[in-house]
Amino acid sequence: MLSPQQVNHFHTFGYLKMPGLFRDEFPRIEASFHEVWDMQGGGHAGEAHDGMRRSALVPFIDQHEYLSALIDDPRIDGIASAILGDDYNYMFSDGNFFVGPTKWHSDRYYNKPYNSLKVAFYLDRVTRDTGCLRVLPGTYNVGDRFGDSVQEVMPHSERQYYEKMWAMEGPDIPAVPLESEPGDMLVFNHKIKHCAYGGSSERRMFTIGFQQRHRDQDEHILRDELADLVRFWHPRAYGEDMIETAGPARMRHLEQRLALDSHMPALVEQARAEMAEPSRG
Repeated sequence: MLSPQQVNHFHTFGYLKMPGLFRDEFPRIEASFHEVWDMQGGGHAGEAHDGMRRSALVPFIDQHEYLSALIDDPRIDGIASAILGDDYNYMFSDGNFFVGPTKWHSDRYYNKPYNSLKVAFYLDRVTRDTGCLRVLPGTYNVGDRFGDSVQEVMPHSERQYYEKMWAMEGPDIPAVPLESEPGDMLVFNHKIKHCAYGGSSERRMFTIGFQQRHRDQDEHILRDELADLVRFWHPRAYGEDMIETAGPARMRHLEQRLALDSHMPALVEQARAEMAEPSRG
């Protein structure tokens, strides 16, 4: 479980670093990561990773029994419960081979009454200059002068916006680099501004997302979120392994979104007709 100080740190700054939390399990996590990719052809859309563009797979941990069970692990469940409440929802996961920089952005910068977070595992040693996660503390506060002023600039990833506003380039923006060793785990608010610069053309990383359970009258928000996931061409809220290996405790965190995914298959068919390949992120 998180300490009160860690919970306060997350709610104030929007992130946590958990050094060595899964160091003992890392060999199995790494092997399982590659097993999922091998089952999917090694890279994006069933093709080998080409080192030129990001390869992404959603859902990711859902396609492997051992990785699915990570959301049952007390170290992850305890963090999600402490921040989001015991009845939180598991959202989705993504697996990645990153190529080049990931420019400054928020995953979900909007003013809605539900909090959400990601836990991230980097499978390689990463530093500020070799692709580690960088965060801007406090920028997850929608409606706050600081958070909103950064949001006005950050959606425009082109270099001239940073230079016009702050006379600096993306890598020079003052931030906290969350340098990471294999076995560390990072936790961050979906709304926080984050990026990565430098790094190899095969940076291995996967994330797992969680959110507060929604009130019944707000379930339309979840339907919209599920509709947004069809760009990855997956017709259900979760993968089969995630659902089929779920016990009662895990199912509590799946049931709300599962009950709302009946519109996804038709939307996936439409996406397949309109897109040359599933989304890369």
